[in-house]
Amino acid sequence: MESIAPLWLWVVFVVSVVVALVVDFVVMRHQGAHAVGVREALRWSLVWVALSLAFNALFWWALQGTHGAEVANTRALEFLTGYLIEKSLAVDNIFVFLMIFSYFAVPPAFQKRVLMIGIVGAIVLRTLMILVGSWLIAEFHWLLYVFGAFLLITGIKMWRHAGEAPDMEANPALKLLRRVLPVSRGLDGEKFFTVEDGKRIATPLLLVVALVGITDVIFAVDSIPAIFAITTDPFIVLTSNVFAILGLRAMYFLLAAAAEKFHLLGYGLAVVLSFIGTKMLLIDVFKIPVLVSLGVIAAILAVTMVWSLKTAPKLKT
Repeated sequence: MESIAPLWLWVVFVVSVVVALVVDFVVMRHQGAHAVGVREALRWSLVWVALSLAFNALFWWALQGTHGAEVANTRALEFLTGYLIEKSLAVDNIFVFLMIFSYFAVPPAFQKRVLMIGIVGAIVLRTLMILVGSWLIAEFHWLLYVFGAFLLITGIKMWRHAGEAPDMEANPALKLLRRVLPVSRGLDGEKFFTVEDGKRIATPLLLVVALVGITDVIFAVDSIPAIFAITTDPFIVLTSNVFAILGLRAMYFLLAAAAEKFHLLGYGLAVVLSFIGTKMLLIDVFKIPVLVSLGVIAAILAVTMVWSLKTAPKLKT
């Protein structure tokens, strides 16, 4: 489970993530509960993307000085490809989050805090999953074929069910949570617990946080193996994943405002997963260059988005 990154860059990464989260929490506390508009979401999205690209530039600079320009270019490109994969697969998370918020009628003003808590939980859980996954792949190379087959099958299933709305009533996680936790009849502001009939019980907002966390773990089972198709370096896998997650909340509010316009993205994501799964299955026969992978993924997403915009339902006036 060796990494090409020097120790000091690991430290810079950890410090950068902690500082970014602290600043985000401070800003959120200062603003209070409020609905995030498109302009605010766009500004924060640009900030997170800029931070990710700046870190990748630092990564390139560190490797360029110790391993040469060729290695630095390859590794930086792997980071960028992994980042794009995680960003694109996060779109599916976002549409499910939108369904969860709609089902529980969570006001836009309360969604920001829920997503922030979900992001912190996602970073912790995904870090553990990535470190364990890196060790397993280092010890058992054949697991790459298992991951590849899993992603290919998942891509086919996603294509078949693209465009279908999740059935929240049939969600096993929601059923289990309701059995374990007594839940109040309605929300109590941003509180996770309230008093009802003299008893302290959970509010629906706590169920929302739990479901957001569970959803992210489920989708991580797809997205993490997908990045292993690009590189097995734990530093690149972890950093590209975490930096993509940091911008998930802002990305949610952007896509939530234009969910209907990108209604065909599910098909594009299905093709992306199928392509990555095939790439992993062929890894010992023919290794697809990272630049080609990046171009294919970007092209699939671009075509799907343009296709979505052209076929988007027209709003009635």
